[in-house]
Amino acid sequence: MDADILIIGSGAGGGTLARALAPWGLSILVLERGDYLPREKENWDAQTLFNTDRYHTSEQWFDGQDRPFTPVTGYQVGGNTKFYGAAILRRRTGDFSVRRHKDGETVPWPLGYDDFAPYYQQAETWYFAHGEAGIDPTEPPRDAYPYPPLFQEARMQSIRDALSRQGLHPFPLPMAIHRDDGHPGSSPCIRCNTCDGFPCLLHAKGDAETCGMTPALAYPNVRLVTRTRAIRLVSSEEGHITAVEAEGPDGARRFQARTYVLAAGAVNSAALLLRSASDHYPRGLANSSGQVGRNYMCHLNSACIAIDPAHDNPTVFQKTLAINDFYEHSGLPDFPFPLGHIQNLGKVTPDILLAQRPYFPKALCTWVSRHSVDWWLTTEDLPHPDNRVTLKADQSIQLSYRSNNETAHYRLRQHWKSILHQIGFPWVFFQRMGINAVAHQVGTLRFGDDPAQSVFNRDCRSHELDNLYVADASFMPSISAVNPSLTIMANALRVAEILRHHLAVKT
Repeated sequence: MDADILIIGSGAGGGTLARALAPWGLSILVLERGDYLPREKENWDAQTLFNTDRYHTSEQWFDGQDRPFTPVTGYQVGGNTKFYGAAILRRRTGDFSVRRHKDGETVPWPLGYDDFAPYYQQAETWYFAHGEAGIDPTEPPRDAYPYPPLFQEARMQSIRDALSRQGLHPFPLPMAIHRDDGHPGSSPCIRCNTCDGFPCLLHAKGDAETCGMTPALAYPNVRLVTRTRAIRLVSSEEGHITAVEAEGPDGARRFQARTYVLAAGAVNSAALLLRSASDHYPRGLANSSGQVGRNYMCHLNSACIAIDPAHDNPTVFQKTLAINDFYEHSGLPDFPFPLGHIQNLGKVTPDILLAQRPYFPKALCTWVSRHSVDWWLTTEDLPHPDNRVTLKADQSIQLSYRSNNETAHYRLRQHWKSILHQIGFPWVFFQRMGINAVAHQVGTLRFGDDPAQSVFNRDCRSHELDNLYVADASFMPSISAVNPSLTIMANALRVAEILRHHLAVKT
């Protein structure tokens, strides 16, 4: 055996799981198909990040009509948390139950908020969560945040005050940043404008390398193998995984462990199980129900640039505010359904605008950046069995996806535009994210109590294979309308506790 536990992937799920298991003395092996992200000047260069895609994969996936596209994702130690905006929010209590939307309803979880609450608390501590309890009207029961909220720069404080005068409840966006505003010299964060969407050159972002893998690797029983891609899982007819076939710099090889954990992301974990089909499991591993790859979800997201030509916005670190007043219900008399969540984007700079719109005049980009306040709007996507991951004949990934709940997202954009007009922003522009924006991918291997409707049980162990677990976002039966990262981390902590108990009993 190469390890007691083999984890495939080192992102929010895999990295957190490795750290949680490390102190228990079990032999842990983490396979990561990428390498450490290089620390270099280009980490903070907008052209590198948003134009040339230096750090993103070049592989092509295919949509449901066989049209190729390049997903905006990367493979490196820490996974996509290296580039995330570091907003870490708990799911609301109602997110674990059935929620009715205009275009359908969600699927209830086999566990509730109380089952995740202690793991949320632990994950927030590990990932430097800054926030303030008691302001967000939809906030679930919780203790105080481990770190105080990041301070508002003057322009953002004026926006917060203006939203409050509209009867809204803007609150400090919970952020995973290693920053001490009382003693700024004691922490690496410098509150720069290259945080949201950028890797942190200073390792000040609470990502899964800094807060997961690095602490885990301080233990001698944890080993990380990089540039090694898991190709398929080998299984026995008795319902047991016996090995992982992988490819690395030295060619193909097998790794063996007592227990295996999928943490490669909702798309790639599902694809791995499908690629692992055998004579005994012709539809793919863990797939007698036919549910592997189904119910893919990804938030309905729109970036929003609001321009007030009468006021400058000199804010550097802008990502500090969020609004959930429309989360449970819209408040609109003709639309008695939820709309979604709103939070700040990192400040849109002239370089970012030029990288994404190279045909814009530089002077225009500079003017827009000077006068804009930037937002991110999120509406819940709903599970549908035809939104799914499959494999083409050459084993490449096919992602068949048609977004739903579109009416709610449209209404959220229109309602938010009206509010922005009222607080002094006459020009408001939106950009909708497409199928290639897979940062918030969830579903595909959902957990549940019914083996006919789920792939893993409530312990995130396969219904069919006794030593196969999942610790990435693929386990989620619904996506909610808040960033999924903290729930992935919390569930990884929960799975770690389950694994420790299970392996101790077996020993």
